[in-house]
Amino acid sequence: MTRDGCSLGRQTAFKIREQVERGRRLDRALGSCIQGVEARERAFAHELSYGVTRLQGRLDHLLSPHVHRGVDTLDPNVREVLRLAAYQLLYMHSVPDYAAVSEAVAQVRALAGKGAAGLVNAVLRRLAAAGADTAEFPDLDSDPVGFFTTWGSHPRWLVDRWLKRWGTQKVFDLIEANNTRPLACLTPLHARAEEVLETLKMAGLDGDPVGYGTECVRLRRSSSPAAALVALPEAVIQDPASHLVTRYANISPGMEVADLCAAPGGKALTIATGVRSTLAADCSESRMRMVQENAKRTGVKVNCVVADAHNPPIKSTDVILLDVPCTGTGTLARHPDIRWRLSPDSVSKITRVQDRLLDSAAPLVRVGGLLIYSTCTLEPEENHSLVEGFLLRNPGFELEPSDTVDGEFLDESGYLCVHPDKDGRDGSFAARLRRMH
Repeated sequence: MTRDGCSLGRQTAFKIREQVERGRRLDRALGSCIQGVEARERAFAHELSYGVTRLQGRLDHLLSPHVHRGVDTLDPNVREVLRLAAYQLLYMHSVPDYAAVSEAVAQVRALAGKGAAGLVNAVLRRLAAAGADTAEFPDLDSDPVGFFTTWGSHPRWLVDRWLKRWGTQKVFDLIEANNTRPLACLTPLHARAEEVLETLKMAGLDGDPVGYGTECVRLRRSSSPAAALVALPEAVIQDPASHLVTRYANISPGMEVADLCAAPGGKALTIATGVRSTLAADCSESRMRMVQENAKRTGVKVNCVVADAHNPPIKSTDVILLDVPCTGTGTLARHPDIRWRLSPDSVSKITRVQDRLLDSAAPLVRVGGLLIYSTCTLEPEENHSLVEGFLLRNPGFELEPSDTVDGEFLDESGYLCVHPDKDGRDGSFAARLRRMH
């Protein structure tokens, strides 16, 4: 227990959420706040902070009927404690109701005084009695925007954008996938999936083959990714959507490859096992250390360089992989805070960066070589539209689709288009561009 009578796991989750509300990335807030916290409390804080971030819109809707004038009018600290306690009451069934309520009351008393503690006690007792099943949400058919912003816990502007593009059923499926806690996946660099599963079993770990024509294995909830990497050092933690990008790239043996936005290195390491040489570059020194550590663990030879992709550290090469910064809307299950950090103008801002990166990389690809452009976003302005604009500016390049991935992941033009699903797969996009002259 901490001095305010609250468990360390709950206190840590509050600190993480406090940083996220100030605009810090959830994974970075988690990393800094769990230092020195023992494993059980760390796991509790992880699940609680990610769960609240994922279902923030739904939790606020469920709490509001029990708060005079709604949760938006509350002191931010009080609102955050209520969200954390509400998630425990409704979605963490191993937590007794009395523990969720009493510790929230103790925590808010230390933060905001007796009056706020009384309010929190009353609100949470009413919520526990009502439960989530009796709550009313906007009707999906008559008010899909209202339904997806409350039950679906996604910002209104993003829901509007997706509904115009896909319609209600597709958005429903996508939001369900985004609100499902994802599982970690292993990509073996040399082994087959069945060999990986056997090695995991010998280490007391469990997984399932992902399929999609890959050797990826999805770890079960009870199996630690860190323990899996100890058992299988020649593997990387990588979502199947990312691995499909490297399969789609279909790079010939003997090629020189430069991955100019490489961190954390999964794509570079996967590619490096089948080509002559691979350069991995990224502008972040700390993130490049991750690439170096992964390369050392897997035994894959990669030349690691800290460099900005706007000024690439090469004169020419056969293949450039440009996995550009993007809005990341294909990764909202794995990074739930992204939905709250983005704004309606985020797409137009990032496309300017993406255009500049493509224009910087293109002249460095040798004639006959490949430029692989990839993202983990679902937004067409960052994907199809951006590549088509690049091809208009650069007539020396042509789209050259690959047949090395299942047809379900290729659109009618031959672009790689992977959408998130409830199995926990992320979304990704890639274009395979050949330099003709």
